[in-house]
Amino acid sequence: MTTATVKTTLRDHRGTWPQALGSLLCAVALILAIRWALFEPYVIPSESMLPTLLIRDHILVNKFAYGLRLPFTSRYVAHFAKPVRGDVVVFRSVEDDDVFVVKRVIGVEGDEVSVAGDGQVAINGAPIPRRVLREDEAAEVVASWEPGARDEALARYIFAEEVPERGPHHTLTERDFAGAEAQLSTIEPGHVFLMGDNRDHSADSRSWGALPVDRILGRASSIWLSCEESLADSNQLCDPERLRWTRIFTRIP
Repeated sequence: MTTATVKTTLRDHRGTWPQALGSLLCAVALILAIRWALFEPYVIPSESMLPTLLIRDHILVNKFAYGLRLPFTSRYVAHFAKPVRGDVVVFRSVEDDDVFVVKRVIGVEGDEVSVAGDGQVAINGAPIPRRVLREDEAAEVVASWEPGARDEALARYIFAEEVPERGPHHTLTERDFAGAEAQLSTIEPGHVFLMGDNRDHSADSRSWGALPVDRILGRASSIWLSCEESLADSNQLCDPERLRWTRIFTRIP
């Protein structure tokens, strides 16, 4: 084989700029397809879902949990399931379509929901099983929190465990005052009743009513990153020196 033949062979196996650009566009399209149809990241901005979700928990939202939508619309191509009691969901705010909110499904269509001042929720007249945690159990729940927030929470809140349809999760209620009460008529078809796990510090269905299911983006499935502080120039990027290691790659109950 001559030198010229070797050079020709090498040139024939090189990629071209159009091929490279095509590969890049395919990769970008695949990432966008996964984000549109399957999973999307979301950063927790407030304390309304304490103790389940902390500020600066980075979560993955399973957009495929309830169905498949047309891109950039709220219209479903296919429905696979409906939200069930206990699901944590991310949805478009009833006040601003560009704002996404996270809450827990408490009641579904056909349910009548009532909430007492002590945080006890009843569905169709039957209280959701609930027990107040012992001090050592509450301390275990907040073990991954930063020390100052941990001590304040244990002194301030009553920690309880609820057991709805999807399984047990923890809630908070203030020790020193009764929270908002609610008595709803039967939830109409295509709607759900939502509440934050931090029962006395959550704007939810007790104030703006049942939510249309079409506003739900998906079910919150797991925490993939968590940090005590973000980088100075970004609320979205974690400070690598302030990670909450024990919360990373954990399932959301």
